Amino acid sequence: MEFQNKVISVELADGTVVKVEASSIGDRKVGLQTRPFSEATVAIKSLAREIAETVQTIKPDKARVRFGIEIGIDAGKLTAILAKGTNTANLEITLEWDSSDN
Repeated sequence: MEFQNKVISVELADGTVVKVEASSIGDRKVGLQTRPFSEATVAIKSLAREIAETVQTIKPDKARVRFGIEIGIDAGKLTAILAKGTNTANLEITLEWDSSDN
C-alpha cells in the first residue's frame, strides 16, 4: 500500500488550529476540512494505556517505552499509524530487573 503525504489542518482541544503532515491511507482523497486532533489522540491514549497495563503486570524494576506515531487520515478521519510500509512497528520496550534482589 502506498502512502501519500499531505499537510492538513487539525484543531486542538482548546480550538487552536495547527498544520499536520498526514499520510493518506487507502484510495480516498484527503479533503481540506479541518479535523479534530482528538481523532488521533484517542488511539495514542489507548495504546499507551494498554502498554502501561502490560508493564504493570510484568512488574519490572525499570521500564522504558518509546513509540513513534505517524498521523494518517483514513475515510476522512485522523488515525494514529504505528506500523507503516514494511509492516514493522516503531515500538521499543526495555524492561529491567535488579538481579541483586534475588
